[in-house]
Amino acid sequence: MPAFKPIKQSRISKQVTEQLKHAILLGQFQTGDKMPPERELAEQFQVSRVAVRESLRVLESAGFLTTRPGVTGGTFVTDLTFENLSSAFIDLFLAEKISVPELVHVRVLIEPEIARLAALNIDAESAELLREALQAEELPSANLVEDLNRKTLVHYILAEACGNHFLEALERSLMALTRRVIQAVGPEHWSMHPAGMHRPIIDAVLARNPDAAAEAMRKHAIEFGENLSRMEKAFREKKVSSGL
Repeated sequence: MPAFKPIKQSRISKQVTEQLKHAILLGQFQTGDKMPPERELAEQFQVSRVAVRESLRVLESAGFLTTRPGVTGGTFVTDLTFENLSSAFIDLFLAEKISVPELVHVRVLIEPEIARLAALNIDAESAELLREALQAEELPSANLVEDLNRKTLVHYILAEACGNHFLEALERSLMALTRRVIQAVGPEHWSMHPAGMHRPIIDAVLARNPDAAAEAMRKHAIEFGENLSRMEKAFREKKVSSGL
């Protein structure tokens, strides 16, 4: 077990949280490991069990830990995924720390580079997935969720194919936030993203033309961003006028 340092300063639970998180990130606790009991951690940190309990709760909320009930249950280290970053971005948006225009601006900056790298790194498997995703986009969707799933898939494939895990994490977060905005506004028909908008991007990526792929994605991000901003603005104006 890692040798934690006794804590004597203020804001005790925060310092416990930082030490535990550091131990997890360094691999001193592996994915699936069961955390020591609150009593044992409290003794080593020389703090109260309340402080330890609060720290474990914070780490669970952040996605580092999960709690399982029952005789064989306890608090376990989770496998960190891109979903943790996505959830953080969504929380910031819900707290009105991130606006739709800011979301659109970042997508215009990030997504052309993803498309450019995808064109340079695309392999046969990813190429086939892109072709299938483009065909699926042109099929009628039963509901908004199905339509979102089909029309965001291209972005996920390109993000994975680009070969940069940090860009992939950012793109997954941006797409998750975009989906949340659309679902919150809840248009009856997602006319702002008609079928075929991704075709110039995919054609350029499959042709392994990085400059054309980046430019096609830039145009798409701008066009879609303008549609999304108009839709979100109209939604907010409607809420204001109705007194909501």
